[in-house]
Amino acid sequence: MPLTVVRREHHHLYTREPRSTAARSAVEAILRLQHAEEQQIEHARTESGLSKNEFLAVRYLLQAHRDHRAMGPKDLAVMLAVSNASVTKLVDTLVEKGDLVRTAHPTDRRAQVLEPTEQAAAKIDASYARFHEVVVEVLDRLPAPENEAVTRALGQVVEALAEAVPEPEDEYTVTDGAR
Repeated sequence: MPLTVVRREHHHLYTREPRSTAARSAVEAILRLQHAEEQQIEHARTESGLSKNEFLAVRYLLQAHRDHRAMGPKDLAVMLAVSNASVTKLVDTLVEKGDLVRTAHPTDRRAQVLEPTEQAAAKIDASYARFHEVVVEVLDRLPAPENEAVTRALGQVVEALAEAVPEPEDEYTVTDGAR
């Protein structure tokens, strides 16, 4: 019974039903897409042999590495919302598995920099590749006007969600200087 509930949860809409059949179909399609992405990522995470926090840690470190930003254990503790002790254990495990390397911070001899290995990058890239490939393949086959309609509709959804809960600014957010 519990797995049946979990497997069908994405069919449940937590608000009123859309007014039209076409809108209902579009909402259902978005919910199915969201569920499909979650399923793909969870499958890839399981295949990678990483726990949920290990998988997130490698993702965050890979993103930072590709953005040319140094990250250490303290950054990871904040991002994962776990204790320093938990991050130490997690990092030790990922180093043991060959997914991370620790290096000395170039300017702070008390700090460490964590770098994902090529093996870790391959795991993360593989976890997202299948989903992204399918999305690109399907949308590449649509005529331009249909892609424009999808873009417009999804853009409006994203904008409305962002108005309700704005994304927090961080030290990397570019602003127009008018704070």
